[in-house]
Amino acid sequence: MDIGLTTLRESEIEKHRAVAQSLVTNFVQVKTGKTESQTEIAGTRRRFVSTVSTAGTKHTHKVEFTKSIAAINPEDGLLSLAQHGLLFKTRRALAVALAIGDKFAEQTGLDALTRKNLGGDLSGKEMDRFRALVESSAYIAAFSAAAYLLQMLPEEGEPANDVGEPDFLFDTPQDALKGLIACIDEAIQSCSDDQTMTARARESVRLSMDELLQRRARFGALGSFEQVHLRLESDGFELNGFDVAPGAKRSKLVMQFKQPNEIIGNHIAKYQAIKLSKMLMAYDFERQMNPFVELGGFLFTFIGDGSPGTGKTILIQMIAGMINDYCQIAGYGFTYENFGVDQISSYQGKSGQNCKQFVTNVLNSKTIGFGTVDDIDQVAAKRSDDRASAGQQEVTAVLMESFAGAKTVVRGNCAFGMFSNYPENVDDALRQRAGARWLVDGPQTRDDYIDIFALLAGKNHEIPLGDHDLFEAQVIQKAVSEAYADLSKPQEEGMVTVYNRYMDDVGEPKTLADIGTYLHMIKKAEPRFTGRAIKNITDAIKMRAMDIELPDEWFERPEAFMHKPYDAKRDMIAELRSPFTMDMVMQEINRYADSEFRYTDKSDSAAVEEIIRRERQRERAIAEMEAMKKDGRW
Repeated sequence: MDIGLTTLRESEIEKHRAVAQSLVTNFVQVKTGKTESQTEIAGTRRRFVSTVSTAGTKHTHKVEFTKSIAAINPEDGLLSLAQHGLLFKTRRALAVALAIGDKFAEQTGLDALTRKNLGGDLSGKEMDRFRALVESSAYIAAFSAAAYLLQMLPEEGEPANDVGEPDFLFDTPQDALKGLIACIDEAIQSCSDDQTMTARARESVRLSMDELLQRRARFGALGSFEQVHLRLESDGFELNGFDVAPGAKRSKLVMQFKQPNEIIGNHIAKYQAIKLSKMLMAYDFERQMNPFVELGGFLFTFIGDGSPGTGKTILIQMIAGMINDYCQIAGYGFTYENFGVDQISSYQGKSGQNCKQFVTNVLNSKTIGFGTVDDIDQVAAKRSDDRASAGQQEVTAVLMESFAGAKTVVRGNCAFGMFSNYPENVDDALRQRAGARWLVDGPQTRDDYIDIFALLAGKNHEIPLGDHDLFEAQVIQKAVSEAYADLSKPQEEGMVTVYNRYMDDVGEPKTLADIGTYLHMIKKAEPRFTGRAIKNITDAIKMRAMDIELPDEWFERPEAFMHKPYDAKRDMIAELRSPFTMDMVMQEINRYADSEFRYTDKSDSAAVEEIIRRERQRERAIAEMEAMKKDGRW
């Protein structure tokens, strides 16, 4: 079972179908503000607009939603599939919203107060609470209907930018729903085709949701709805309080998962991926916090870089597979989403909206989340790159704000991974928002290449193995300890120079002052080694202090660890941790600084190659011009 799950039954929705049908058929809405003539100007589809101001006045407006949809194609006596879909989904949204309102009334005691009010027995504080609950119920009905339509209406066509704002009244749930229907009805007036109708209807719902979220603070009785986790299985509809405005309907995760033993090489990246998967499962849904965030060492963002074909994709498949398996054991919801180049739009602002929705879906505090941005150098552009599209620049801005912005809250229920073959092409500020650097360099040693060939070749042969202990080099603890030992000294040429100069001047580090001196020398050699880099290094050191192997038996049964109270989880984890050492500090500094020098070297090499290419072109052009001059063609 999902944590705090409330399931809507069809019988609860069915009893509101008649009211929902009446709302999509016709109703009279009381509106405030400007009036608009219902008579079209002859020969046009526009209506007369009076020059006399009517702001602040109230008037009635008849809404016939079904007729408005049918008027889009009046020559056809039947509705098209898209038109029928909009009508049916809108009616369904209203019935679902009213059923959710009933749930709210039961939880808050509004139903009892309503019965008491019918007898005229309410007064004083009870009457004030009754009014507050009725208005809150109306708000929840409108929010739920808008959330349903946002999940069910497809995103297609050019986004509309001239849709009018809704006019909500919150006297009763039906009044609030009338405001939503009237907004959609006005948006689809004069639509020429189904695609435009759907796009404008969806935009009107999105504007309604924005308006509702802005008004949320005005309603004082919404507290009990904050923790609602509601699902309608038949429609795949989910509602999780007010944490996020729900996005597109999610489909079941389909992925070819990989096991850790199917990955050869990449020892440190694979080891930290296994740790991250287990860390996420320590999240406590009731407290909405992860003990690893409180104790230190939680990995919120990371970037994996390496040459093509070194194993970045199968690393993603391994992490998603492990988390998915653990979530199925615990009964938790799992959200995996990838943001790719297909979500970069030519419409202004749409790429940023897509990226924000991606982040919002993964951040959902009611599920365990894992979000990836594959080939981030193609998706997010450097801000200094004048050849990048506006959509790429929007994505860069959204990711920077989401990963380490003023309003970023890390709860410990999700993580984001960025992957690239060319991380030097990623904006410096965005890259530095990655808390960890994973070098995905694939198989490296002779043993690695024997292991990967034997693994991929399979068993349909009789060729002997030879003098080799199969997969012995892939034993994770041994491989990781050897990989970390290699980091006691830096690997990149620029860092080796800094390290040797430091060892000659200072010697082996023994104090925090010695560490600060080393960091300052790195800063002088690499200007991009900023305070954020120091924070990422200290976070990595804390993660090494939490370099504990959570026992596999903790994840075999949910009662062993995952379903324990937050304080019990924290104490179990705290018992396993140990202080970090100077060796860990130097290894993490070298590992992080190596990555910065590696990115700089790649960027410089690319720039040098480009200069050489241009110079060769120039020499060739000069030679051709001289030949043309000799022939009299210049």
